[in-house]
Amino acid sequence: MSTHTALRTEAPSGSPRRPRMSGRAPARPAPGAAFHNVSAATAALLGLVALGALIHEPVLIPPLAASAALVHCAPALPPARPRSVVVGHLLGAAAGYAVAAAAGGSAWAAAVAAGVTLALTTLARTPHSPACATPVVIVLQAPEPARFVPLLFGATVLLVLTAYCASRIRRRAPRYPAYWW
Repeated sequence: MSTHTALRTEAPSGSPRRPRMSGRAPARPAPGAAFHNVSAATAALLGLVALGALIHEPVLIPPLAASAALVHCAPALPPARPRSVVVGHLLGAAAGYAVAAAAGGSAWAAAVAAGVTLALTTLARTPHSPACATPVVIVLQAPEPARFVPLLFGATVLLVLTAYCASRIRRRAPRYPAYWW
């Protein structure tokens, strides 16, 4: 008997039925909660842009936009905790600079750096998928570490602080963070 035959069951009408997946999709957020989350994430990102304009440095990079979405829209998940956000991006920066030094600035090296970041964040128990994009930016764009790393650190801390503050503005919003470390 093949695997396909073993997985297939007969529905009462005689037609094949697919096996059911366990679990259910999360409920859709209430309109007020969705508006609050999106507004807070957008405000945090605009704050990073304003800070960058003030100091004449690019502060907003794509991985930070993904981090903002995570901390504002899924604050209870482990990848949204402050440790994962801050340490995850710093591990990604370290991996990006190390791989760029060893292998140069190619797309191949960027892919390896993302994989190394995933391994590091897994080992450090700081899961944060947006951090895997940070070394890609570093390998492909080659920003100066003395300027980039402090800006990255400051930006991640600001994202955490804005998520903390935003979660206290709306009365029924889930508190961020669910746990700090």
